[in-house]
Amino acid sequence: MLLNDRSPAVVGAAAAAFASVCPYNLSLVGRNYRKLCEILPDVEEWGQIVLIGILLRYVIARHGLVKESIMYSLQCTESSHSAKDGSDVDSGLVKESTDLSGTCDSEFVNTVSRCYMEGPDEYLSRSSYANRESFEINGAQFTSGKSNDDVKILLYSTSPLLWSNNSAVVLAAAGVHWVMAPKEDVKRIIKPILYLLRSSNASKYVVLRNIQVFAKAMPSLFAPYFEDFFIFSSESYQIKALKLEILSYIATDSSISSIFKEFQDYIRDPDRRFAADTVAAIGLCVQRLPKMAHICVDGLLALTRQEFVSEDFGFEDQEAGILTQVIMSIKSIIKQDPPSHEKVIIQLVRRLDSVKVPAARAMIIWMVGEYSSLGEIIPRMLTTVLKYLAWGFPSEAPETKLQILNTVCKVLEGATGDDLWTFKKIFSYLIELAECDLNYDLRDRARLLKKLPSCNLVSLGLEEETNDLPENDLLHIVAECILGRQTRKVKPESFSYRYYLPGSLSQIVLHAAPGYEPLPKPCSLLLDDLNVAEGTSEMKRAADYSGTDDYGSSSDPSDEESASDYGSQRSVTESSGSDRGDDSEFTSEGNYNADPLIQISDIGNASENQNGVSQSSPANLGELMSNKALESWLDEQPGSSNPGLPKQSQVRISSARISVGDVGKRVKQKSYSLLDPASGNGLKVDYSFSSEISSISRLLVCIEVFFKNCSSEIISEITLVDEESNRAFDSADKTAVVNDSSLTSSGDVPTLVPMESIVSLEPGQTTRRILQVRFHHHLLPLKLALYCDGKKLPIKLRPDIGYFVKPLPMDVEVFIDKESRLPGMFEYARSCTFTDHIVELNKENGDSLLVKDKFLAICESLALKMLSNANLCLVSVDMPIATNLDDASGLRLRFSSEILSSSIPCLITIGVEGKCTDPLNLSIKVNCEETVFGLNLLNRIANFLVEPALS
Repeated sequence: MLLNDRSPAVVGAAAAAFASVCPYNLSLVGRNYRKLCEILPDVEEWGQIVLIGILLRYVIARHGLVKESIMYSLQCTESSHSAKDGSDVDSGLVKESTDLSGTCDSEFVNTVSRCYMEGPDEYLSRSSYANRESFEINGAQFTSGKSNDDVKILLYSTSPLLWSNNSAVVLAAAGVHWVMAPKEDVKRIIKPILYLLRSSNASKYVVLRNIQVFAKAMPSLFAPYFEDFFIFSSESYQIKALKLEILSYIATDSSISSIFKEFQDYIRDPDRRFAADTVAAIGLCVQRLPKMAHICVDGLLALTRQEFVSEDFGFEDQEAGILTQVIMSIKSIIKQDPPSHEKVIIQLVRRLDSVKVPAARAMIIWMVGEYSSLGEIIPRMLTTVLKYLAWGFPSEAPETKLQILNTVCKVLEGATGDDLWTFKKIFSYLIELAECDLNYDLRDRARLLKKLPSCNLVSLGLEEETNDLPENDLLHIVAECILGRQTRKVKPESFSYRYYLPGSLSQIVLHAAPGYEPLPKPCSLLLDDLNVAEGTSEMKRAADYSGTDDYGSSSDPSDEESASDYGSQRSVTESSGSDRGDDSEFTSEGNYNADPLIQISDIGNASENQNGVSQSSPANLGELMSNKALESWLDEQPGSSNPGLPKQSQVRISSARISVGDVGKRVKQKSYSLLDPASGNGLKVDYSFSSEISSISRLLVCIEVFFKNCSSEIISEITLVDEESNRAFDSADKTAVVNDSSLTSSGDVPTLVPMESIVSLEPGQTTRRILQVRFHHHLLPLKLALYCDGKKLPIKLRPDIGYFVKPLPMDVEVFIDKESRLPGMFEYARSCTFTDHIVELNKENGDSLLVKDKFLAICESLALKMLSNANLCLVSVDMPIATNLDDASGLRLRFSSEILSSSIPCLITIGVEGKCTDPLNLSIKVNCEETVFGLNLLNRIANFLVEPALS
């Protein structure tokens, strides 16, 4: 009904509620789809983002993907050629991309399309796209964007939003056009997205993350706008790296010269990590545009001649990274066409004496072995190069040594003629050195390679052994597989990465963020579902009007059954509560003596938790647990009374509930000093927060103040007033009645209820007063003035947020129900360490006549610490029933309260982990609708739990 409202504000809020409550019930959107599209431009900005996602999912679930869009590549090859329009579009896509940007990574486009549709379970279940057939979509799940009215109205409604002032709205609208618009219309999203690059650095980074995927899938879209991705020196490294990658994707034959000029400036950037990324980008550009290979290789070779490559000492890691990246880029360029780059390899080999970076040297040595038979010059250089490498082998780095061994084996594997004996001697020499090396990886590599060349020598007739042994043939095949050259190009698996919907947080953090949902399966919402949904809603609406009489009572018998069930639950709870006493009596002042020391009950059964906790007498240990709970405790298979139930429903976690009855007597309020005798001319003033609730106003906090005369003279006329109050102090008005209006007349300024003055205070005498104040803030102190003997003494009364709440008695079931309604942003957690119980346990261990239960001591210490520092109600103490009696893990204490000023419930749960005799790790959780108050209360609780106990 709210989605059909005329107000754009209501529609935006209803869309947010829909996305939170029933995001998969897309059939509810069908009746109002066109109206939602029409009202979309008028909805507030954040509502537009939610509504765009709902409409996009509905169109895909109802009509499927668009044939003319880039997502059409998701369709398998056979089905794409079965439809005439589809085959034309697919060939047009490849042709257009090839003409404008060199190549189009169809595998990447296919991967992106699948990731948009793929949920996390599907993504985790597959490995390297082994079961690709399960993701194929037939031609019936595609529609035409030119003839489908729902698709056209969605694209028409989102087009004005491409120029919104909100960057998130622009990205959401661009995502719709990226997924659903025909390819010739996708270009309309380019200028709005590029305009966002003029915004803040944070927005720029988010936009570039999305452009990164767009540009790699369709480089032709951004190729004419390459200058917009040129880098400014003031930009952060993350933004620079994204722009570099995008430039390498969109470079074309016409723009590559300008891009390379920019790259030359980037290489001289003071940030050497960015310079190394620039070198890598040059290699990527050459891979896409092979015509520029010779020019780029010359520039990269010039970088290897820099002075830093020949320095033996003081070599910086960043410069080493640049040189390594240079060699890596040259290596990738040579792989594309090795015969045309023979001289490049020769130049690199000649630079071996000056290149000192181990990773760079290892790659050059790899090229020697990989292209040892290339051309005419390299084979003639092999003897000299291998002798040079063998001579300097002991002083090389481990990674370089490993590569030298591999290179010698490759050369020996393919060598013929007189050089074989020379290579064999070099190999034997290197093997002897490697077998004695300190690096165990090198020793293992030497033992492995020692066996492989011997089989090759046998097959070449250079050994006296027979040549027809099958073991030698097998070893020869193994040697070819390990050391043989790469005969085919291995394309990098782009689908090893994960891609998410445009504009989503997941696309920024590169993993499925909480709340992320992929697109629905195309045509998963059938027309019958829409009709059934409409019919069901009409029936429910009619039932709502006909199911109630004039007095509002329901005539449905099921309601009576549910009401009777609820009444039975209440009766069971009340009867059980009458046996065990109310949980709220832990913080009350009256019934400590009537409550037993400890009560234990089995609360492991879920059904018992719903219908009330079944109590058992501590004297009857046979009723401590039910049979199923005991079997679960002993890790036995319980006998199921109902074999039809699933195994999960038969698993029970047994635990006991402890009632700590005497903890209320031991609660001592913490005392603070308000005025010391030295500053107060012999007057000492202490205060502590009281658990009393003010009868004047709920905004007031009661404070117990103690005045003590530490001098030898009488102190007279003692009173406390609010220093910031504009009222003149008059002793005749001290006993006046104070109402809420007078307390709130001063606005946000803290108000002090006038205190009855102390006429005189004899030496050594102590007098008590109850002070009622309304604090301005739960963190800011209250400025007061103390008058005694006609003198004014300024003091500050500091608040304690633990007493800005009052106890809220409730049952465990009510606590759990309220807690379940305060998740997410209303739940705050923190951890701390607790040590008070150690002192208590040590005291008990010293007394041989009294041995106290460790769990009970821990529970009492925790409850005592909480109730002594905050005005709370102890709801329950749960203890897990385990075999290890020294492990306190699983203890859980629940406290309830409500904020004085707003009566909002504030629930506190404390979980315990660790051994009984060691410091315990506490996990504190606060559930409260007031975010600031809940966070500050959580910090306060964590702070006083860490404090050592007062002696």
